[in-house]
Parts: sequence; C-alpha cells; structure tokens
Amino acid sequence: MHARAIILILLSSSFFQTAGSAEPASPLLPGIRIAIVGNTFAEQLRSHGYLETLLLQHWQEEPVSIRNLGWAGDTLSIRDRPTNFPTEESTLRDHQTDVIIACFGMGESFEGEKGIENFKTDLKAFIASHRGKQYNGESDVRLILVSPIAYEDLGELTPRLEERNRELQLYTDAMRKVAANETVPFVDLYGPTSALMSVPDAIPLTTNGIHLSAYGYWVVSKILYDGFFESESAIGEQPWRINVDAKTNMSEAKGLSISGYSLDRREISFQATELANPSLPPPTQRNLPKALKARRDTMVIKNLQPGKYVLTVDGQRVTTASHEEWAAGVAIDSTPAHRAGEAYRNAINDKNLQFVYSWKALNQVHIVGERRNSPSGRALPEEILEFNALANQKDAALEGGIELKTREWRLIPDTN
Repeated sequence: MHARAIILILLSSSFFQTAGSAEPASPLLPGIRIAIVGNTFAEQLRSHGYLETLLLQHWQEEPVSIRNLGWAGDTLSIRDRPTNFPTEESTLRDHQTDVIIACFGMGESFEGEKGIENFKTDLKAFIASHRGKQYNGESDVRLILVSPIAYEDLGELTPRLEERNRELQLYTDAMRKVAANETVPFVDLYGPTSALMSVPDAIPLTTNGIHLSAYGYWVVSKILYDGFFESESAIGEQPWRINVDAKTNMSEAKGLSISGYSLDRREISFQATELANPSLPPPTQRNLPKALKARRDTMVIKNLQPGKYVLTVDGQRVTTASHEEWAAGVAIDSTPAHRAGEAYRNAINDKNLQFVYSWKALNQVHIVGERRNSPSGRALPEEILEFNALANQKDAALEGGIELKTREWRLIPDTN
C-alpha cells in the first residue's frame, strides 16, 4: 500500500488498542485531572502545549487539569531524581490524579531484542504499582500507555536505521500485548509516525531521529488526541471548513455559522459566528502531506473572477491567494480567533513553566547542596509554594478556553 494511503488510514481510523473483544470507553472524561509521566518525549509535550491545548478545549466548560511529570532520560526501571526529591506518588496525590498517561519504550529499546522480556516485566510492574491506587481519594487511577515514535531517516545523523526501527516495532508490539493482557488502553505512535516519515519529501518530524521538533509535536499531538477519543462518534478535533460559490452565491460552513452573505462585484462579505475552536496552525511554512493538510482550517471559493484576493477578518489581513488557489482551498489559520488560540497555547506553556519551578527546582544546590542554609536556600521552600500557587491560578484562568465570537469576513481584490 502506498505510504500516503497508509497515513490517511492511520489518521482517520482507530488505532487506540485495548484489551478484550470490546473496547472500554476512553478514561478521559470532563473535568478530570491528568498526569503525564515518561521520558523526553513526555517532558517536551509540556514545552510545546499542542496536546494540552486540544485536551483543554475538548471540554471547554469542564476542562481537564494536567500536570506533566515527564523527565528526560526516564525509563520504566531507571528514574533518577535528586536527593529528597518528592516522590511521584506524592505529586500524583497532590494533583488528585484521575488518569496517568505513560510514555515509555524509547530508552528501553536501545537494549535491543534481548531486552524485550525485561521491558515487559518492567511494564507489568509499572501497571501493578498503580493498580488500585486512589490518588484522587475516591476512585482507582486509570492508565493509558503510549508507544515510542519511529526512528526517522536523517542520513548520517541516524545510523542503524533499519535495525533501530525493527527494535522500536518490537517494543511497540510488546507494549500492545501487555496493555491487552492488563486491560489498559494503548496508543500506537510508532505506526503513524513511521508512515509519515516514509512520505517522499516529508517534513522532518524530529531533530535527530528520535526527538520531535515543534512541527513533530504539532503532528503527534493530533495523533495522540485522535487515539484518546477514537471511541467517540467523531474523531476529536474537527477543522473549520468554509465553502463559497461566487457564481451561485451558495455558502456552507463547518465549525462556523455564516450569515449576512453579500457579493458586490468582486467583493464577498459575510458574518461568521465561531461555533468550534479554531485549529492551531502548524509551525512550518512548508506544504503538508495531504492527510495533515486536510486537518487545517480551510476556505474554498469557487468561480471567482481571475486575479488575487485578500481575506480579512475584523479588518485584519489573514491571507492572499489567487482565484485558482481559492478554488483549490486555502488555509485560513491566522484569523483573530487563531491568534487567540496561539495566545491560549502560550498561556498553557506558562502555566506549565510555573509548575516546573514548583516541582523541579532548577538549582538543586539550594535544596540539598552547600547553599541549602544560605538566605536563598532558606527562602526556596516558600518560593516553591508561591510557584505552585501561580500554577494553580493559571490553571483556573485557562477554564473556558478562548472566547468564540461573530466576526466580519471580507474577500477583496488585491490591489498591490
């Protein structure tokens, strides 16, 4: 099967693997408290904010609360921490965690095929260590396991390509089997990322073969999000779609409601009421693969007179394209609503930074080293409490998401 066809299947159908003949419902529910644990992949989810934005906006009126406990280099069996660092269990209890999303397998895969049995043993032990724990004080914590991504071909930067991907496939399969036996939901990232990486002239997802770039996190966050919610009637995030025919004056939209449509000579105007959150734009200017391009907010305008046209929303310039490009469909993910969405993601990243300052102090020498009795060392515990309070305040400020508005859209000829 052609790689592009594989991507379409992976991005539009279920790959949320669970045990038994019937899939349990996703453990992600309105208003729950989530903790993310794992390796560098998990830690960097915290820095980019794409997944958390999608999850927070999924239930805008009852948003989830997320704390990311990812730590670079963590494996299931090796999770080094500084002296006197708070235990993971205490942090999970402080957050009253309902669901743990666990991302492992990349570091372990360097042990090769000989390490598979140890990996499965460690994974079972990890699941057992949380089974029956009530970090929220009321109900047993739920787990979701997430596989490693594939190893990307970046030429000389990525030796042993086939061997490493064979190992990563083995570890992903092992995780899938353990998840099935333990009745734990599982999301496969290896398959979708391998398919995306195989597309000719694909945009690289990683910086060194295994660590995702900003674009990689934008892509993989969508894959994770779809995996979390595949049991629902529609796959998670749905992009905006606007279709206009300048000849027949027909218009339709998804994610928005159009009213007051007007065509005056070569100018089109209407009011669009935002019904759904805008999709965050990809952090790249390159052309996306077809399957990912379909996930962008898009406007199609057919039968325009020849020429270039400028789209403005509330008087702000969004994009310029020719009549041929408008007929094929143009990404519209820089409207005022999209800019508000980016500001919201930045607010999420700031909240996460305050949490990190409270949980993972950057200078441990003030806690356990020679400066612990200095004025700054003595002040640190109170400062940590302040950072935690800031994180909680910013968490509360994120409730409700961005304000959805009715805005004026205009398409006018480009006179430049």
